[in-house]
Amino acid sequence: MMKYVSTRGEKKELTGAQAIIQGMAPDKGLYVPKYIPQLPFEISDMKFKGYKEVAKKIIGTFFDDYTADEIEFCVESAYDEKFDTEDIVPVKEAGGAYFLELYHGKTAAFKDMALSILPYLLTTAMKKENEDKKVCILTATSGDTGKAALEGFADVDGTEIVVFYPNSGVSKVQERQMVTQRGKNTHVFAVKGNFDDAQTGVKKIINDRAMADELAKDGFRLSSANSINIGRLIPQVAYYVYGYVKLLEKNRIVEGDRINVVVPTGNFGNILAAFYAKKMGLPIDKLICASNRNKVLTDFFLSGEYDVHRDFYLTNSPSMDILISSNLERLLYHVHECDSQVVKSLMASLDSAGRYRINDTVREALTDFRVGFADIGQTNETIGKMYAKNSYLIDTHTAVAYKVHEDYIKTSGDDKPTLIASTASPYKFAESVAESIGLGKEDDDFKYIVAINKATHVPVPAGLKDLTEKKILHKGLIEIPEMKETVSGSVRMS
Repeated sequence: MMKYVSTRGEKKELTGAQAIIQGMAPDKGLYVPKYIPQLPFEISDMKFKGYKEVAKKIIGTFFDDYTADEIEFCVESAYDEKFDTEDIVPVKEAGGAYFLELYHGKTAAFKDMALSILPYLLTTAMKKENEDKKVCILTATSGDTGKAALEGFADVDGTEIVVFYPNSGVSKVQERQMVTQRGKNTHVFAVKGNFDDAQTGVKKIINDRAMADELAKDGFRLSSANSINIGRLIPQVAYYVYGYVKLLEKNRIVEGDRINVVVPTGNFGNILAAFYAKKMGLPIDKLICASNRNKVLTDFFLSGEYDVHRDFYLTNSPSMDILISSNLERLLYHVHECDSQVVKSLMASLDSAGRYRINDTVREALTDFRVGFADIGQTNETIGKMYAKNSYLIDTHTAVAYKVHEDYIKTSGDDKPTLIASTASPYKFAESVAESIGLGKEDDDFKYIVAINKATHVPVPAGLKDLTEKKILHKGLIEIPEMKETVSGSVRMS
């Protein structure tokens, strides 16, 4: 049976169900599988099987403490009519690349792919472990995770969910999605700070033993829906495998052909899932990490030094406005040959000095990664060119990925078939998209949605159509030091 261990050395080994409930290890580490399993099938055998069949196999391989029936229930419950396409994850060809459209769920962002199933994995785990406490899910968001988590956990028995987002650090559409969220167990707060502040606050609360003991007396335990939870990460592996299968179906490759993968990321979890897929045996060559102006990951892979002492920029790709990439810790664990003491030392340096450096030997283990970044101007230009030349509309994050993809080909000459993780509907960043394709100014983000639809005829996701008509239900604005008290008060008033 697969076991999960902490990146920082805690000796206790957990089952998948236990790791999902726990969320984060007591030593502040993240749970990782003791080994990366091999693909449980011949890739060609999955042709024309559909996304759910691929997901069942991949998720069931990592979480083999779940029965086949339990995995079946979780997958079938997650990937249903909540998605606006039968494919779940369409693969579209445009501009010489293949776009893995991960935004067809209820919140129109890639976070739906994992957060649609996490509530089912968690509630099933609670039953398996005879957990009688109510689970309080804490989540920090740079825009999309929050809404996807809220949508997934709303009115789920035995749970409360508290979401923190940076005030003025998400798009107007993203904010409206969160503050209008219904559900008797949902709690949403803007914080005066950036995403890193919110994420650090969540981690501190989860690891506050005194608070945990206090909440336990009242029948609660804490967990997380951020990608620090292994139950968030593993479902993401499935869509890279599915993307490769779709290329086989379309006869764009033959089995065994190596492809490249480009992922726009700030928190690293999405590209880490592609790394896991590669380690499982999926024929991926280069893993290309695309950043915006907050290019801490680009600089890390180029220099070997991770340094958060830098200017922080608010951009039009806010889900990447991140300086502390939590899931990078998992990668460091794997490339240091599972040496948790080295990882613990690096993370201690990050906490105390705001930086760390890896040695040249480890850097050589990262040669499969390539990096690049795009600023706001380049992002907008890419959106405009893609639509003008290919009649294909992409959002700001996907545009960053495509620009980095173009730059990589120019500098390397490597033109392998490439999957680009398309992480959000263009309508979620309507002002930037409208400006980029030459539409006029509007005085409201939601008018941009109407204008784009009128000009392009690209369907507006159902979850975005009536946002302006929904009542604002969550109006809290708090300071970072108030997060702990806010969590305690929110769960107790439920």
